[in-house]
Amino acid sequence: MKRILALILVAGAFIISGCGSGVETSTDTSNGQVAGTTLRVLTHDSFDLTPEVLAAFEEQTGITVELIAGGDAVAMVNQAILTSGNPVADVLFGIDDNQLSTAREEGLFEPYVAVDRDRIRADVAVPAGDIVTPVDLGDVCVNFDRTWFAERGVAPPSGLEDLADPAYAGLLVVQNPATSSPGLAFLLATVAAFGDGYGDFWQQLTDNGVVVSDGWEEAYYGEFSGGSGEGQRPLVVSYATSPPAEVFYSESYAADLAAGTLPAEAPTGVVPGTCFRQVEYAGVLAGASNPAGAQLFINFLLSDSVQSDIPLTMFVNPVRSGVALPEVFERYAGSPGEVWSLPAQQINAARTNWVEEWRRIVLG
Repeated sequence: MKRILALILVAGAFIISGCGSGVETSTDTSNGQVAGTTLRVLTHDSFDLTPEVLAAFEEQTGITVELIAGGDAVAMVNQAILTSGNPVADVLFGIDDNQLSTAREEGLFEPYVAVDRDRIRADVAVPAGDIVTPVDLGDVCVNFDRTWFAERGVAPPSGLEDLADPAYAGLLVVQNPATSSPGLAFLLATVAAFGDGYGDFWQQLTDNGVVVSDGWEEAYYGEFSGGSGEGQRPLVVSYATSPPAEVFYSESYAADLAAGTLPAEAPTGVVPGTCFRQVEYAGVLAGASNPAGAQLFINFLLSDSVQSDIPLTMFVNPVRSGVALPEVFERYAGSPGEVWSLPAQQINAARTNWVEEWRRIVLG
């Protein structure tokens, strides 16, 4: 997740060094083979890195990086599938574990895993076939606007079941799972929690006035009332790390940090028991015009420099072991409680049916 405020730069940018934490190379991805070329990277709209970090990669390799925004993650992957074999980019970043089966079926990627694969956290698996490299992970959760609930003397929901309570009618905005990665993750959370009864739960949410947006930015900034949102609804599907983003990007953050007067809590919170874990990956697109440069870029994404940069640019967790999290990140990240999950094989087999059933119930 990123917060779009161009005037705020991340203090103490992490610069790639020429040894250890910089870009790793191997005999078939040497700098000499790709120097002076362009590398096209297809990403979702929330991809962000500190400019100095990306510039260091370009300087070290001689590669000019062209970022291509593909919308929300689901829309981005769909775009890549439509151009499979003749891709618009060399690298795709931001496909999550819930979409990998589709990518595999479509032959979207050339197998490649970053050279530092042994530094990936033990609880994050490299997918079978080595087709992609894990880059970050986050928990998709329902967020709530603390001020809205406090001003009305209403307790925020305490779990998934509460979202269907008439006390919260018309308060929740979610994303369409057919077009949005967090929307799909939240749908999967309901499947994990309610099993075959997930459809009944969504019918209850529909009857309770749930609002649907196509993507995360539309939902969070356009419909949500909390933090930087400008809408009217105090419940939104977002991330467990959205609360620290709200603190970090607040107008008073720098002054509060200097004065030691940071707030006791973020303006938004996380509804426990509503979270589903996502891992995001990067891969070399089949038919890439610069596969050697693509491999270098994937090595770069797993480097210390990028992994240290991720928390305060995209507000997700690094997957490289031993990377320290910034204080604001650890202090304000919401506690997700129980994190829902489903076996990959089950998601692969039933995802399309779940989404179609969701459409029938919610969109009619």
